[in-house]
Amino acid sequence: LTGSRGTGKTSTARILACALNCMERKEGQFEPCGKCASCRDIARSEDLDVVEMDAASNSRVDDVRERLESVDTRPARGRYRLFIIDEVHMLSTSAFNALLKTIEEPPPHVKFILATTNPEKIPETILSRCQRYDFRRVTLGEIVDWLDNICRIEDVQPGDGVLRAVAEMAEGGMRDALGRLDQLIAFSGVKPSLEEAERVFGLVGRAKLLELLESLSRGDA
Repeated sequence: LTGSRGTGKTSTARILACALNCMERKEGQFEPCGKCASCRDIARSEDLDVVEMDAASNSRVDDVRERLESVDTRPARGRYRLFIIDEVHMLSTSAFNALLKTIEEPPPHVKFILATTNPEKIPETILSRCQRYDFRRVTLGEIVDWLDNICRIEDVQPGDGVLRAVAEMAEGGMRDALGRLDQLIAFSGVKPSLEEAERVFGLVGRAKLLELLESLSRGDA
């Protein structure tokens, strides 16, 4: 899974893990139920059959070997034992080599889900054995619509232009947009204004920007 930060790679990895190990999913179905014990535990990162690893802080070969010690262990409850490695491009060369040995001939009950913001740094020997899915940045309109939907559910009443300002700062990352909205609500309450958003995030308001441009045109700046 490749794409910019905040585009849903890790969340998708967990959803895929849920789909593979959902206890209620019937033959021919693709979506997890989200309610069974397996789905709930995976969502909380507490499932015994799903091993999550952040390669940004666990990049050494010993870190990989430690996680892969259980690769031959049969799943405790689900169909598969799943290994989710986030920011996989951060692994050292020796760590990639250790991972490759398992990816080349994985046990039938094992699946790997790799996520990265920089696929160019992943060795071709790894890439050639993966199905690649590219995540694009979320459009400004999509982010605004999603934030508006959340505000309706949570009974938040943002002022004119607030959601667009938050969405623009996110630069295509839904996670960043949600985080900034939470930050704004924590500071300003459930009725945040555009002026409060500009103050919280250090934005230059449209009026201030026009005033600056006028000063520049007059040579007063």
